[in-house]
Amino acid sequence: MKRARVLVADDEPGIRQSLCGVLEDEGFQTESVESGEQCMEALGRHPYEVVLLDIWLPGMDGLETLARIEEIPATDRPAVVVISGHGSIETAVKATKLGAFDFLEKPLTIQKVVVVVKNAIEHRRLENEIRSLKDSAGRRHRIIGDSVPMKALRQQLSLMAGTNGRVLIYGESGVGKELVAHAIHALSTRAEEPFVEVNCAAIPEELIESELFGHRKGSFTGASDDKTGKFQKADGGTLFLDEVGDMSLKTQAKVLRALEEQRFEPVGAHEVIRVDVRVIAATNKNLEEEIERGNFREDLFYRLNVIPFYVPPLRERVEDIPLLADHFLSEFTGAYGRKQKELTDGAYELLKQHPWPGNVRELRNLMERIVIMNPQVRIDARHIPLTMTRRLSVEPVIDHFASLHEFREAAERDYILKKLEETRGNVTRAAELLGMERSNLYRKMKSLGILPKEG
Repeated sequence: MKRARVLVADDEPGIRQSLCGVLEDEGFQTESVESGEQCMEALGRHPYEVVLLDIWLPGMDGLETLARIEEIPATDRPAVVVISGHGSIETAVKATKLGAFDFLEKPLTIQKVVVVVKNAIEHRRLENEIRSLKDSAGRRHRIIGDSVPMKALRQQLSLMAGTNGRVLIYGESGVGKELVAHAIHALSTRAEEPFVEVNCAAIPEELIESELFGHRKGSFTGASDDKTGKFQKADGGTLFLDEVGDMSLKTQAKVLRALEEQRFEPVGAHEVIRVDVRVIAATNKNLEEEIERGNFREDLFYRLNVIPFYVPPLRERVEDIPLLADHFLSEFTGAYGRKQKELTDGAYELLKQHPWPGNVRELRNLMERIVIMNPQVRIDARHIPLTMTRRLSVEPVIDHFASLHEFREAAERDYILKKLEETRGNVTRAAELLGMERSNLYRKMKSLGILPKEG
């Protein structure tokens, strides 16, 4: 196992020798210098996990050296423990503000030095781990696309980034509404606080209230323990209500009250819990039509629809398909340890001709399948498992359609029927091939007049 490197910067030879000896005995790799200038030179030669830095150094003193160390990029910057024989609260505060991990006074005790160094190493490791996770999350939640709609979406995001206004995201299933919600949270003043998701369509009606607001033990059959709800978990941060249009009217009423008052009562409880939560909602339904049908509360709609976002379907931003395809190929070749793949012009053209009823999710699933199933580095049209014959067969009769909407619906219906045929009517399997949720495919089939086969 690699030994952690510690640099001792002190102008007293006895202190340097004593510290290095103690730390070497504890398994650390050490080096010592006698000035701030030598400290910076040593940091330029090797990476160190920790620097033990004396305040009183000849030439460039310890605080000036600390300020220089803080200019090193975060991933390479060591944790700094400041040492002083003339300790004062003022010096300790100044060192901490400059970025020091801890402050030690002379005379030093062996036990305290070892503990502080170990803690500093662990702190630095955790900081780097958190930084890596954030970078990874940032890449995962990056909004990709140079089309006019996506540029407008990013501009809208930047304009409202600093606000706490509620957001309602519209768009078909699979367009990336969750991605936009994550981006809004990441750009907000709540970015360091929790981001909590609830898929309102995936939770049974009898459990949605408990999921959102929590419950007390014994409040209903099966409630064997207390449960903390999503609203409480999101306190200080963001609550993302995905597929909010599938929420029952009863639950809508309770959500409306929680939004208005920023407080609620868990199921079976009598106490009121207060929270500070920003709500972002998303739907693939036309909520104004749902209001007319009596399925959605108008007052809740206006509470949620403070800042509306529309995420366009993939077929309306065809120019983004190559960028997205390359991004997903890179993501999955890295995840599966495969060689980087590249698409030919013919492959790009085939992808741009596809109607993408499952939108970005379908494209992502397709790229994952290509990485797993194809050993070739260059991917051309024949390596892409898309059946285009049905699509091509409708091209000679395009004039028969009165509008683009009618043609689009016919193309989607034809493609879904093809996938159902391939899976012998298995809706679950067809949804996987389309890159859609099973419940969303059922809704799409219903809207297109496709009846599922009865088993």
